[in-house]
Amino acid sequence: MQRISVGRQRHASPTPRARHLLASALSALLLAGPALAEEDHSHHHHHHAVSLDAGYTRGEARVALPAVTLRRTDGARVNFKQDMDDARPVLVNFIYTTCTAICPPMTQVFSAFQDKLGDERAKVRMISITIDPEQDTPARLAAYARKHKAGPQWTFYTGTAEASIAVQKGFGAWRGDKMNHTPATWMRAAPGKDWVQLDGFTTPDELLTEFRSLTAAK
Repeated sequence: MQRISVGRQRHASPTPRARHLLASALSALLLAGPALAEEDHSHHHHHHAVSLDAGYTRGEARVALPAVTLRRTDGARVNFKQDMDDARPVLVNFIYTTCTAICPPMTQVFSAFQDKLGDERAKVRMISITIDPEQDTPARLAAYARKHKAGPQWTFYTGTAEASIAVQKGFGAWRGDKMNHTPATWMRAAPGKDWVQLDGFTTPDELLTEFRSLTAAK
């Protein structure tokens, strides 16, 4: 907004009084910026368990999955890529059990999404991968899954730190540290199909709409 206003000033050659009014308006906007942002911040508060800005963007994702071994909550060690590729549509996110900021709302959205799927949930793969594998043992992830009423179609994975990082990098989700974790969901209609990435927070209804759109196009 500031750049546009200054550009107009340059071309329109306003009077000194107009320039003064323009400068005053810009100053007021700049000063109001944080307050406006804070107001918007609180407006979305009721959507989530924590105060986070709502909304998301959709884009194509370049996913290059590494051939790494991860462990499921049943303790089985599996080739992650092979374990995931079972012909069903798949949704993926990254969480960790001690996360108190973005993981609870992300997990709650997944939980509500599976409820909305109803009997269809058996035809879908939902995957949550921990980014804190040192703490998140299969047993701890299993307890987390039970807490969020995860159905059998929703699998939680852990593994070595190296394997976890390799998978995060494969999805373009690696941020260098679990504290820099950003909310995102990856979806694919079937093995070999393109991945879609939803950056930010979706509501359960928005996720269902995106999922329906993706699977209808396959």
